[in-house]
Amino acid sequence: MKIARIRDNAEGETYALLSPDGSKLVTRSEIQEQTGIPLPLSVKDFMFNEWIKEVIDYQSQLHYSMRLDALELLAPLPNPPTIICLAFNYYDHAKDAGLMPSDEPVIFIKPRTALNSPYSDIICPTFVRRLDYEAEIAVVIGKKTKEVSEDEALDSVFGYMIMHDVSARDIQFKDKQFTRGKGMDTFAPCGPWITTRDEIEDPQNLTIVTRVNDEIRQNSSSLNMVIPIKRIISNLSNMMTIEAGDIISTGTPAGVAMSMPEPRYLKHGDIVEITIEKLGRIRNRVTMK
Repeated sequence: MKIARIRDNAEGETYALLSPDGSKLVTRSEIQEQTGIPLPLSVKDFMFNEWIKEVIDYQSQLHYSMRLDALELLAPLPNPPTIICLAFNYYDHAKDAGLMPSDEPVIFIKPRTALNSPYSDIICPTFVRRLDYEAEIAVVIGKKTKEVSEDEALDSVFGYMIMHDVSARDIQFKDKQFTRGKGMDTFAPCGPWITTRDEIEDPQNLTIVTRVNDEIRQNSSSLNMVIPIKRIISNLSNMMTIEAGDIISTGTPAGVAMSMPEPRYLKHGDIVEITIEKLGRIRNRVTMK
């Protein structure tokens, strides 16, 4: 199942389910009309409070009437409790940076105000001189999780989506930590929707491609992750309580601008497009402001 958060003229801000091929959708109110199920207004309630189970049996019977280009796609999750991000979790990226990857998650937190829609502009302050891109697989947690084993860790996953971990490298290098350089408003485009866990047979075998102005910059696979997703969740749950709606962004592969022999950082007007196998595509324009 693919779940999107949307804004359209008829209903305002709401949520919808996508057709299996991802070309059309059916909105919350239409699902109610077609099934008679009184769905909650909140997409978080729909996903994490058992309502989704009420709709599953009707999924093949739903009529998907609306085209994606007829509405605005929003960041799939409003106000997640925590956005946890991993650093240097791909062998190729760590090698490019001249680092030895850690066998435990090296993490930082992005504020939820950094979340951005899948097709909205990335607003970069003019004082940032080295703006970089990072394509990542993001895990959406579906239930409260504490001290879970690796074998059971994926049971805590609700679904997956794309995360663009936009990074101001000059701020990051100056601070020698990541929060300020990666936590600015609009620095976390994500989506375009959440794909539920049952549709992703193996999250450790997904192709990841980033294009800047149609030029391929990152072309890798989640096979290259240092710490796999099940171990990330288990490790984190042994040091903190992970809650339903938390987002865990699992790191980026090689190909970022800062690792080029002559770094080619993002500039005003650049278009960054990230495609991850089975999760879709997001596309954002950089605006210096």
